[in-house]
Amino acid sequence: MSTVTGESRTEFRVRYAETDAMAVAHHATYPVWFEMGRTDLMHGLGLPYTEIEARGYFLMLSDLQVKYRRAARYDDPLVLLTKVAEVRSRTLRFTYELYRAGAAGNLELLATGETHHIATDKNYRPSRLPDDVLALFTPLVGAARP
Repeated sequence: MSTVTGESRTEFRVRYAETDAMAVAHHATYPVWFEMGRTDLMHGLGLPYTEIEARGYFLMLSDLQVKYRRAARYDDPLVLLTKVAEVRSRTLRFTYELYRAGAAGNLELLATGETHHIATDKNYRPSRLPDDVLALFTPLVGAARP
């Protein structure tokens, strides 16, 4: 992940198990892919989600939105861009752009999405994120390329 651009880029292919009988990626797979993007972004920051949990916090999903534009199909090469869109003391919001990689580096937009997360303690009570965690995420808001 580049902290200069404020986004994480995840490249992968649609696996057969993620498709339906028509070899089209099932709609329920997109949120799983978004999780892959968040995981990559957090690793890029040097703060894997396992460390968040080890420190006594969960980032619980509170909202999920996906806008499907075109179908992803079995074995399509995909590129997922994940960005930090909003940081508050107890909440984080991420945005996603999913592309099919084509010839000559062309990208075709397949879906966009957004997830909202609330920080909780191990007893599931809303909690303020630690200052060092907020300091990692906050500079990324608005830093992503247009």
